[in-house]
Amino acid sequence: MSEATPVEQTWFGQPRGLTILFLTNMWEQFSYYGMRALLVYYMTKELLFDQGWSSFVYGAYTGCAYFTPILGGILADRYLGRRRAILIGGSIMAAGHFMMAFEPMLYVALATIAIGNGLFLPSLPSQIDSLYSAGDPRRGWAYNVYYVGVNVGGFLAPIICGTLGETLGWHWGFGAAGIGMVAGLIVYVWGQRYLPPEVSVARAGVDRTRTQSRFDRRMVTALAAVALAVTVFRGAYEQVGNTVALWTDTGVDRRLGDWDIPMTWFQSLNPLFVMLLTPLLLAWWRRRSERGLVQSSVRRMAIGALIVAGAFALLAILSAVAGGGVGWPWLVLFFMALTLGELFILPTGLGLFARLAPPGHGATTVAAWFLAIFTGSLTAGLVGTLWSHMTPAAYFGLLAAIAVTAGLLLRSLDGFVTDVELDRDRPETL
Repeated sequence: MSEATPVEQTWFGQPRGLTILFLTNMWEQFSYYGMRALLVYYMTKELLFDQGWSSFVYGAYTGCAYFTPILGGILADRYLGRRRAILIGGSIMAAGHFMMAFEPMLYVALATIAIGNGLFLPSLPSQIDSLYSAGDPRRGWAYNVYYVGVNVGGFLAPIICGTLGETLGWHWGFGAAGIGMVAGLIVYVWGQRYLPPEVSVARAGVDRTRTQSRFDRRMVTALAAVALAVTVFRGAYEQVGNTVALWTDTGVDRRLGDWDIPMTWFQSLNPLFVMLLTPLLLAWWRRRSERGLVQSSVRRMAIGALIVAGAFALLAILSAVAGGGVGWPWLVLFFMALTLGELFILPTGLGLFARLAPPGHGATTVAAWFLAIFTGSLTAGLVGTLWSHMTPAAYFGLLAAIAVTAGLLLRSLDGFVTDVELDRDRPETL
């Protein structure tokens, strides 16, 4: 009975551990998005890199930041344990953010952040499922709740780090990002008593043996197919911090009276809309569920990709009609549509990978989700190099076509992946 007590204690109707996890990741996201909001501007305006190389470096960095979790997840599951991996990884990431304050250390700093992220990132969300019993109805919405929490950091980062970078100097913004990472570590250390107990390596080995039949070829094939579709999707989606940010600087009328809205502030719109739209979307999904209208995970993801395609199609039309003077309210509308699609696909995909993870493979399976982000970010970096060779209208039309392709791929996988999910859950009811 005593082991169940921490789980039964709640904040906001959810296990207290969920609050600790999303606050920790909130500060990690603050540091990541704070640095990301500045990176492409820093390279083009301060270091005077050309646009093509800046976009490639941006894509390579974001890609590597999501490749290292594959190795980090294995290390966490087999050797370090998830808590130790988070503490080590977060400390390395904080050091990398502070290195960004020194121009000659740009590439070393980016590599350091990516390495630390590999240990940190998969070990945090892989603890969510352990907060709930198998029949707990809150478990189905936990990842969307978590997603809102971490986006608070993504909302604050461009405003704080971006404003410091644009007004006081780029290094002030990078330093603020480092402080955010340290704050996340402090929260995690303080709140460890509310988290699920660590599973020993020996116990994990027993669990893997008992559930070996669940981690079969069909499951691997299903996850790989979804990862491929997400790779295509992120080739378009990741342009938000890359070419869309460049277009915001040169192709958007940012005037509000006699004041120009800072370009980095628009990077806060995406996490702001995550916070505003998620409660409405969850309420809508809950009402549909009560009427028996439940969508499969992959079908919901396909709808999200198509909504994102519509957002980029809007930019293509606006660029063709208005040329270089698109009003900033249209950019706000774009981010609202983009975020709505994102909420359909990204938390759902993360939850799908975490739900299919066998005991003892939690961090590793979640890391496989981040592998799709890695390949998608590299794809986005390559797609970003086309920006200088196309008109904005043609380029945004290309992004819309990429997102549509991802949506069609996901829709074609619906039946197969749903069957795998049912097979995964069926032994729990025996």
